[in-house]
Order: sequence, then C-alpha cells, then structure tokens
Amino acid sequence: MPSLLPALLRGALLSPLKRPRPDAGFPRTSLVLPGVRIDLEQLAAYERVCGFPTGVDALPVTYPHVLGFPLAMRIMAGREFPLPLLGLVHTSIEIDQRAALSPEGEYELAVRVRELVPHRRGTEAVVVTEVRTGDRLVWESASTYLARHRTSAPAEGPPSDARVPLPALAEWRLAEDVGRRYAVVSGDRNPIHLHPLTARLFGFPRAIAHGMWTVARCLAEQPAGAAVRVRAQFRAPVLLPAAVTYAADGGRFELRGGERLHLTGETRRLIV
Repeated sequence: MPSLLPALLRGALLSPLKRPRPDAGFPRTSLVLPGVRIDLEQLAAYERVCGFPTGVDALPVTYPHVLGFPLAMRIMAGREFPLPLLGLVHTSIEIDQRAALSPEGEYELAVRVRELVPHRRGTEAVVVTEVRTGDRLVWESASTYLARHRTSAPAEGPPSDARVPLPALAEWRLAEDVGRRYAVVSGDRNPIHLHPLTARLFGFPRAIAHGMWTVARCLAEQPAGAAVRVRAQFRAPVLLPAAVTYAADGGRFELRGGERLHLTGETRRLIV
C-alpha cells in the first residue's frame, strides 16, 4: 500500500485555509489507477483486524474501499477540495458489488467527488469509487464525509433512534488501539481515530473507531455473497475503548453501545 503521509501532511497544512460550505466548488475530474494487484499479506492483515476469515477466494466486500482510499485521500487533501481534511468524519457508505472479486485479479480504480450536500452539522462530500476488470464495472461505492461547521440555513433534525432493536447476537469489547490497528491496514490515519489527545482537538473526548472498521466487523459476521448491495449509516461515534452489541435480523444489522445506536446497515442480494 503506498504511503499516504505526503497527502496527510498536505491536507493538514491546507485544512486551516478551507472554508467549507455546500455551494463551494470542488474538483470534477476522476483519479484513475490501472493495473492494481492485491498485496496478499496486506489483505490477510486487514481480514484479521476486521474479523474476516483469511485465505478465501474472494475479497471482503469492504476491501475495495481500502484500495481506493489513497486516491480519495489525494483528492480530499488537494487545494481544490473545499472541505478541511483534518477532522472529516465518514458518515455513510453505499456499496454495489456486482461480482465476487478475486484476490488474484487485476483491477482499475477510479475515484471522484460527485457532489457536496448540506448537513445539519456542516457540509458533506459524496466520494464515489469504481472498480473495473477490463471494461466491466464490478464494484462501486458512494461515501459521505462530513466537515463539521456552523450552518445558517435551516436543516432537518437529527435522525431518530426510535426503532425496535434488532436481536442481539454478540457482545464485543473493543480495545483502545482498534483505531491504530485499523489505520495500519487501511492507511486511514485521521487523528480522530488514533489517540485521545489528537481526538480532543476535533471535539471528541477519546479516539473513535473508524466507521469502515465497524461496518466491516459487522459484515464479517454476515454470509458472503458474490453480488450484494450494502447500505450503512454511521449514526454515532464509538468512543474507544468500548463494549458494543452486534445485532442482526436477516439482512439488517446494527451496532449498539448500551442505549446508543452507533451503526445501522442492510445487505441484500444485488440483481445484475
């Protein structure tokens, strides 16, 4: 996995200069990386951190996000991207996997910003990642990243947690270093995930788990499918260390900490 340190440093230096707003301009071009091969040792490390079985003949459905993350970082750390990189929070992801992806395959990745949208706590960027084999689109995602700032326009209220909890299936105790371990295998070294001191700079009392770790950990408990659609919302941060409950029913799943709902999601078969 290529080093993301230059992009992180550039994004950190530029962050104080950014003035985020939903109507800001943003880069419209795609970054494309052809000829991508999977590092099998890095894949195995990712699978262990997220709870997936190792040595299977298909990539975890969340792994292409990791492959495309360096391109997303290059875009979000750039001068033309209007949201400050430091403190960005991943708030949701939608994945359409049209076929199982082999660890032995060769892929082309493309990443772009689709739009900026207002949020009750600031501005979100929608970042799209596409994976192709030849001319065939086999995997795509749309992630939303939130830059928190004051807003003057009226916005909808916070999402309601008034719902019947799904059946609890497992209790997990998450160590304080979950964010650091996931950062090693994903390249996502946002300081809100790494240490209480750096997390406090962005308003969090302790380091928080990566949203993509929480959804990957839940999906590791679900039956794998070749063609699948995943939708997940990161509802509230998981402050580390933590004790959480994994709950699921059919294709729906969620992660709770006591009465607090951290993650909701759904998987279903994708008709292609």
